[in-house]
Amino acid sequence: MCRWLAYSGSPVHIDDLLYEPTNSLIVQSLHSRLGAEETNGDGVGVGWYTEDSPTPGVFRSIEPAWSDRNLRELAEHTRSGLVLAHIRATSGSAVQQTNCHPFRHGRWLWMHNGLLAGFSAMKRDLVLAVDPELFPFIEGSTDSEVLFYLALTFGLQDDPSAAVARAVGLVEEVGRAHGIAFPVQMTVCTTDGERLWAFRYSSEGQSRSLFHNTDVAVLRKQYPANPILHDLADSTRVVVSEPLGDLKGAWHEVPESSCLVVHGGREELLPFVPQPSS
Repeated sequence: MCRWLAYSGSPVHIDDLLYEPTNSLIVQSLHSRLGAEETNGDGVGVGWYTEDSPTPGVFRSIEPAWSDRNLRELAEHTRSGLVLAHIRATSGSAVQQTNCHPFRHGRWLWMHNGLLAGFSAMKRDLVLAVDPELFPFIEGSTDSEVLFYLALTFGLQDDPSAAVARAVGLVEEVGRAHGIAFPVQMTVCTTDGERLWAFRYSSEGQSRSLFHNTDVAVLRKQYPANPILHDLADSTRVVVSEPLGDLKGAWHEVPESSCLVVHGGREELLPFVPQPSS
């Protein structure tokens, strides 16, 4: 499917997130350890926030992450304290820029690993459920973008957890009406530039992998000789499709059917249950 990373903490060069770790997102684009496919070469995208802009910047490319020179150039010269990055392995939709993640609407970013099974059968019903005022902003042809606009329709900007629960509930209702037993497979991350919400859920209860880092202050005590840990602020939080390295005790798996909320260097783990769409 795909691999993604979400970072919240003190400003860092994007290069340090994408290229430097042992099992970086760039490494995962060629040799994913836990993904449905080993290679994720159908595009790459990065979204980031800065203090001098009301909306996040977005870079998206159909080039494989491992060979995209423009990505490397941007990453070396851009610093941010909140970054979303995504490498794509398409589940059937076209390889084009408008299908690359993260997707943006106003201050919101969204990225997805997984698929809506039977999307071609469900697509008409799902798209017609999108708020007519939001519909013109859908640019691509992916199930991921439609899921984003359904979440916006159901109030993502007011209550992200509830909005995603209703969006997923609708997809399951429509899917089962079309005879699709397990319509939803997802790890999703969304942010407004202040908080991160990361969701792990699938209709069959066998979701794609998702992890978050251990408290940096704890790791620093456990590994006092590790220079990387001394460069990170205590508030650093990273949510990833798979661990960025092999440091023992550095990563915790996000449980099945849950929502992880990250804000101000703290995280809160909540249960995630789809809700009726109406």
